[in-house]
Amino acid sequence: MIAAGLVKSSYSEEDITFLLKDLTESFSESTLEEREKAVQTGAHYAERLPVEYRPSEEYTGLYKESVEKTKEQWSYFIGLLTMRIRLNAKNDDVVLVSLARAGSPVGILVRRFAKQKMGLDWPHYSVSILRGKGMDENALRAIRKWHPNSRIQFVDGWTGKGAIQTELTKSVLSLNEEGMGLSDDLAVLADPGACSVLFGTREDLLIPSACLNATVSGLVSRTILNERFIGAGDFHGAKFYGELKEEDVSNDFINQIAECFSRTAEKAEKEACSTPITAERTWQGKMEVEELGRKLYSGMDYHLIKPGVGETTRVLLRRDPWKILVRSLDHPSVQHLLVLAKEKHTPVEVVPDLFYRAIGLIKSGSEI
Repeated sequence: MIAAGLVKSSYSEEDITFLLKDLTESFSESTLEEREKAVQTGAHYAERLPVEYRPSEEYTGLYKESVEKTKEQWSYFIGLLTMRIRLNAKNDDVVLVSLARAGSPVGILVRRFAKQKMGLDWPHYSVSILRGKGMDENALRAIRKWHPNSRIQFVDGWTGKGAIQTELTKSVLSLNEEGMGLSDDLAVLADPGACSVLFGTREDLLIPSACLNATVSGLVSRTILNERFIGAGDFHGAKFYGELKEEDVSNDFINQIAECFSRTAEKAEKEACSTPITAERTWQGKMEVEELGRKLYSGMDYHLIKPGVGETTRVLLRRDPWKILVRSLDHPSVQHLLVLAKEKHTPVEVVPDLFYRAIGLIKSGSEI
């Protein structure tokens, strides 16, 4: 029996269940200035929500162009990831648990591929995980109660320096002391940080869903953990942005990629069957972030460095950026970053030997 009082989404109920408390009517967004000041003075980022970015016409055009140009490529990587999940599980009884909200569309696509091309009907839930706070353990206990013997597979969109993988590992160790039988083998569509063992690619490429916020994530907000609204027995919270319905492309994004499965599934299967199922975590991206921190900030707060195309996009959409580093100005995966940087008057610096394709740097007052 699914819990009552969960946040709505614009996705089909068959595709996903968000195990997030509905705070639509009770929680208000903070301005960028309020949120940055709170975070920089010690408050947790999940205590407040940023105002949702409304894309310009130029930026919207770039998003649509990126979907059209890359949907077949991402369809292939979804197929490869899904097959690797199945091979790694050695079991058809899999429950997908995506990490809200970047993991939610990826989890839906994995579920769709498993059902359409492998004949497997995998349940899919989306739960909150927060840097410094860990996973929503109440949500995981509920899933394990509903699926006592299933292989629970965690899914996310992409990796940066591995902060979420680290949080996942801590939460899994804690929950396994209760006999939960969980694995921390996070499955991601893109793993540029080399910190996940299951992935579609380790290239630092733009996943189009990273371009937008709620309007490509079922109209669901970032997750909220604020003790004024979330009690000890509650799931973490979120809001539903029904007022953005006319701008919503969530299902269109899913459908465009899923429509390519018939053309990419055979190639994905050959790759899955001829390459290792998992790969070693090298944490190479984290090492570059630490080196950058020593060079660019007088302090050592690595949270201010957001590596990878996806994380850099997030910096420009909802943080106060200092500057953006890119390996090259010409690659298709950074064109939307250049548009956002121009809109936010954020300097862009070319660093040809950058490990990632892009890195976003947040203002702190301690920049060197």
